[in-house]
Amino acid sequence: MTVRTRFAPSPTGYLHIGGARTALFAWLFARHHNGEFVLRVEDTDLERSTEESVKVIADGLSWLGLDVDKGPIFQSDRVDRYKELLEQLLQNGKAYHCYCSRELLDQERQQQREQGLKPRYNGRCRDLAGTDHQETNEPVIRFRNPSRGAVVFEDQVRGRISISNEELDDLVIARANGMPTYNFAVVADDLDMEISHVIRGDDHINNTPRQINIFEAFGAKPPIYAHVPMIINSDGQRLSKRHEAVSVLEYKERGFLPEALRNYLIRLGWSAGDQEIFSLEEMIEKFDIVNVNSAAAAFDMDKLRWFNQHYIKTADFSRLSLMLAERLKCDGVDINSGPALEDVVLALQERSETLVELTKKSKYFYEEFEDYDEIAAKKHLRHASETILTNLREELTLVDAWDVSAISEVVNRVAKNNGMKLGKIAQPLRVAVSGTSATPPIDKTVALVGKARTISRISRALKYIEDRQKGAA
Repeated sequence: MTVRTRFAPSPTGYLHIGGARTALFAWLFARHHNGEFVLRVEDTDLERSTEESVKVIADGLSWLGLDVDKGPIFQSDRVDRYKELLEQLLQNGKAYHCYCSRELLDQERQQQREQGLKPRYNGRCRDLAGTDHQETNEPVIRFRNPSRGAVVFEDQVRGRISISNEELDDLVIARANGMPTYNFAVVADDLDMEISHVIRGDDHINNTPRQINIFEAFGAKPPIYAHVPMIINSDGQRLSKRHEAVSVLEYKERGFLPEALRNYLIRLGWSAGDQEIFSLEEMIEKFDIVNVNSAAAAFDMDKLRWFNQHYIKTADFSRLSLMLAERLKCDGVDINSGPALEDVVLALQERSETLVELTKKSKYFYEEFEDYDEIAAKKHLRHASETILTNLREELTLVDAWDVSAISEVVNRVAKNNGMKLGKIAQPLRVAVSGTSATPPIDKTVALVGKARTISRISRALKYIEDRQKGAA
């Protein structure tokens, strides 16, 4: 048997975290078994489906590195096939036309609620000819669900599940306009596409017994099902937009690397011993859907940032340089007005959790910063720092070979001459040249800032100290 999985989003929004994890699990399962991964777009809701959503979903999968073997396949292109299969069920007595009006159905459901019963279709048109019960001229098609027995299946995550057929009414499988409903179209697609394993969120688990019955009505063997648990926030609630249920591509904009998000997602409910970091090859080798936990997984932004920092630290600096260049250019920064980007990346690579942070920390190497960090300036740009900064400016002005070694000698010499520890010298200089109190080692920072900018910024800091003293007088 060829293993074939699918990811089947509705194009009515973006690819969010929950959908991305489901897609990742389905993709990994297919790759682990040398199978195929299908992208199917469930766009029968034409009023809500948009081309923009299709593109956003496809771009999100591509960014995560989840390549598609077949697709995207659109349900809207398969309407004729659905009608063919619907007619087959009608001819075989597995489905029937229902002429009950919406008003009648609403009235019956209200009566059932008042009696404390579960609202459901009572089978009024199940065994009668349409002309005997014609409440509407636009009938829907209902599936003739078995009235006895039970649907039993082995869920790969949740274990054995059994649902009595008495709990299932005759669901509508085609609307009055001829368009199939979700449960029928899904079965038709999985049948035609020979999907072997359906890996999806557990919010679909109530649909599974109905779909299995439709498969059996066609005389077909259902796929193997695996329903993965939802992702919740720290309060135990389903993720919302306020709690990180945003587009996968928004994480890209926030400066996360695809391999970091991918690694984080696989660890949301799946494990392989105590291992945390997985290369893509290791994910494919070790992933098995039966090892997914049936309990809901909690989203932890701090843990995601930890993964991202790891991958930034270990990323190829040439690749990071290209991404940094793109972000700096988008912010209007002239990357030719400062040091080589590769040198900046090497200096900041271990100090950045995201590409956004890396970009922000890089800017002072290429352009003037507007203001000093208030706390850093208050602590380090004081009257006591004037002599230190003046000495540094004089010494650094005389440096011909502007490199880390020469700058280090100057800083150490000024510290010795003033009888101070190195930190007392480095911090005022650091704030003067960068505007902040946290940078790479001071000699490396000053070397990257460049001689002209360093001298100019020390002068600016001295002017800042002078102005503060005048203001305090």
